[in-house]
Amino acid sequence: MSVQGRDVGPVSMTCEVLDRRRLGRYWGLTLSAPEIARRAAPGQFVNIAVSAPGTLLRRPFSIAGAALGGHVAGTIDVVLDPHGPGTDMLAGVPPGASLEVLGPLGRAFPLPQRRVSALLVGGGYGAAPMYYLGERLRAEGHRVNFLVGAADSSRIIDPIVPKRMATWSSFTTEDGSMGHRGRVTDLLAEDLETTAAEVVYACGPNAMLAAVGDICEAAGVPCQVAVEEHMACGVGVCMTCILPIHTRKGVQNRRVCVDGPVFTSTRIAWEESRYTETAHEPVDDDLDDRDASDHDGRGPDDSRADEGHFTAGVRTVRTGGRR
Repeated sequence: MSVQGRDVGPVSMTCEVLDRRRLGRYWGLTLSAPEIARRAAPGQFVNIAVSAPGTLLRRPFSIAGAALGGHVAGTIDVVLDPHGPGTDMLAGVPPGASLEVLGPLGRAFPLPQRRVSALLVGGGYGAAPMYYLGERLRAEGHRVNFLVGAADSSRIIDPIVPKRMATWSSFTTEDGSMGHRGRVTDLLAEDLETTAAEVVYACGPNAMLAAVGDICEAAGVPCQVAVEEHMACGVGVCMTCILPIHTRKGVQNRRVCVDGPVFTSTRIAWEESRYTETAHEPVDDDLDDRDASDHDGRGPDDSRADEGHFTAGVRTVRTGGRR
């Protein structure tokens, strides 16, 4: 392994693909990435380079799991939904192939300082990072509960995982093929009461996050959301992924990739953003000529991170796989 730069911030790695598996409608990849796994926390993401024709930008994906140890020293998992040339290319990479990966990026979910009952809400492949968060919370002694929803049962990722992990779990699908027919917001108020939730964490389509935040605010339950946003650079330079946030100085734009992607739900000025009631279908990822890319789906919201902070801290690691 050769290392260049300082042992701080995110790292750029050549990662071997250890496993590729079907997860209903989605694909899951396990990558050999010990340096990223060692730094990762739930809510953060990685940027993966793609080589499909007509693509230029890296694609950001939430970290769906990280593990240390084993013969490769550390791995990370990502989940993707093929819907354009970039994600189609990544869904087809075989085990043994190499991918250029930058991470971990962004701010992670803040964890409770005392033991609480936490309700984790995931929409579509936004459930993947919530499973990672659930593992971390349970390891620290918190009570973990899940509310997972999607358009249909093929978009519910590994339903056995939350069933095994959680004290309470419920599912919704818009077509009624699994659990309650409808959306997670149909059950949220009831599940808040059933689980005696003291904090809510959520990841999924932004229209869902806005509605989840409203319900939690009405119930007096704090809510942290991992925002989905199109990104170009992923390190705070291009200003593509801005989101209006309530601050002491009024509504100001923040960069999702470095100031988020995790925000306190009440701080997001949804009424001034471009998000409305939308379907759960992802936008096609062929967005390079518009300075954006696919993202699935991520602290103090008043921060003003230096635009050069992450780029200055990136170091390069070469390990595993074939160049």
